[in-house]
Amino acid sequence: MRPKAAANEKPLFWVGSSRNDLLLFPESVKDGIGTALSLAQFGGKHPRAKNWKGEGPGVFEVFQDYRGDTYRAIYTVRFAGAVYVLHAFQKKSPSGIRTARKDIDLVGRRLSTARADYEVRFGKANE
Repeated sequence: MRPKAAANEKPLFWVGSSRNDLLLFPESVKDGIGTALSLAQFGGKHPRAKNWKGEGPGVFEVFQDYRGDTYRAIYTVRFAGAVYVLHAFQKKSPSGIRTARKDIDLVGRRLSTARADYEVRFGKANE
């Protein structure tokens, strides 16, 4: 049985393999990203969270560096009643600082999946 959520806490939903992918990260990275997601559930924004370019408002990325590698989680707070984690990945771009096209496209597809899930669970999304 799931413990009762606080009055202002939004449920957290994982899209696709995002949860399993995050669980493969180093412990300190999981802790840092987990803190950012917890803040999002209560309406806050972690200092390391920034807007994810390309999907408009309400989609954020949070990153954590570890031993020369960068780990990211992309999530949305666009829907009033929930937080959706769209993607979690270790940044390995062949083009320098740019995020790989496959990761950008995956976020777009998973945002559509999250929207459809939200509408099934809560009704029409008010974005």
